[in-house]
Amino acid sequence: MTHLNRRKFIKSTAAISTITVVSPSIAFGSKANSAIRMGIIGCGGRGTGVISSMSEHTHINIVAMADLFSDKLEFAKTRLDAKNREKGFPEIAKASTYVGSKAYMQLLDNQEVDAVLISSPAYTHAGFMEAAAAAGKHIYCEKPVSPDVAGCRKMEKVGERYDKKLSMTIGFQIRYATPYAQMVERIHRGDIGKVLSAQLYYLSGQIRVHDTPGKSYDEKRIRNQYLFHALSGGTLLDQSIHMLDVCNWALREHPQCAIGTGGIDPSQSLGDTWKHFQVAYEYPSTNVMVQATQYGTQWGGVCAKFIGTEGTAEAYYTGGVYISGKNPWDSGVIRNADSEPTEEQRRTGAFTSSLHDADRNKGSAFIQSIETGNYLNDTFSGVGSTLTAIMGREAAMSGEKVMWDNLRLSSHRLDPKLNLSQFDPV
Repeated sequence: MTHLNRRKFIKSTAAISTITVVSPSIAFGSKANSAIRMGIIGCGGRGTGVISSMSEHTHINIVAMADLFSDKLEFAKTRLDAKNREKGFPEIAKASTYVGSKAYMQLLDNQEVDAVLISSPAYTHAGFMEAAAAAGKHIYCEKPVSPDVAGCRKMEKVGERYDKKLSMTIGFQIRYATPYAQMVERIHRGDIGKVLSAQLYYLSGQIRVHDTPGKSYDEKRIRNQYLFHALSGGTLLDQSIHMLDVCNWALREHPQCAIGTGGIDPSQSLGDTWKHFQVAYEYPSTNVMVQATQYGTQWGGVCAKFIGTEGTAEAYYTGGVYISGKNPWDSGVIRNADSEPTEEQRRTGAFTSSLHDADRNKGSAFIQSIETGNYLNDTFSGVGSTLTAIMGREAAMSGEKVMWDNLRLSSHRLDPKLNLSQFDPV
């Protein structure tokens, strides 16, 4: 059965009946054939973690890998081969591990790959996703959509062209975290009344510099991508974007304009990204304040707080997710995460992290969408949240008010100025 016919068969089995569900193992006749065959582009810690979670909670077979650097491939392959063995699948074939600047294209040419996880640096996301869609692969792409507006517009076009033809999801996994989803549902149904304002913060510590003795400056930049503006998009697009995504989701709108301030970390020895931001956004319905840091020695915490006419909704990574006011509610996540759970909390399965099921649920939703033919398309919300973060960054760095429409229609583009051919195998 060819790759194309196999995909059509998956879609047709999902459409047979809304009552009778054909299991993949019956449809394809064997455990190996029923698995969604996954490839990964970008084999760093985040990508390896996401695809490992998919392997643990869904029926996938990891069949291909690609990375710019051979050491990343080798390190990740050991972990991913083990995940395959746990499920009775073979190790990833050497012929299906690709290295160098053209590795992603070689993986996308592999007809054994049904779906791909794109977890390479942010400056590659829009181009890689465009190529993956053109190759007929279902796509899970890490956030942000792009460090610049040009990449966001490219991603919008991909979303429009392949809507309902492929599953295309962006790595805003908090939308799949049960406590956050329950809180937002309550906001939408009016449990806190009209939202008067929102306060967001993501206070992180300084990013460690990875030593690259004897390596080129380009390699040093790529291996320290989060320290470089044109490669990662900077602090707001790296971490704070998650809270901006929660805000857009809860308010069901995007901001109209933004003003802001910020600056660098004076102790930073490498890179050009700003390490603290304070941004005021004006949404059609309310105002939002965002504080972001990525410096210092301490982890400061993460919060999204929505203040309404009849209550306040608060969500912390570690510290609970709850509503106080006229319609009180608690997700059950332990509020004081610094203390040990009580025996009663242990018995009831209480969690200290509000993200305890986020990766599992997101990965499961992606794979199930392929199995059923009910394809996901997160490109538009992903672009919206990425543009929101870019708006705040540009407002702060320019010292001027930035309008949504002007930004979205601009030709804003960041050039990473990398010579990637130097990393190709000899």
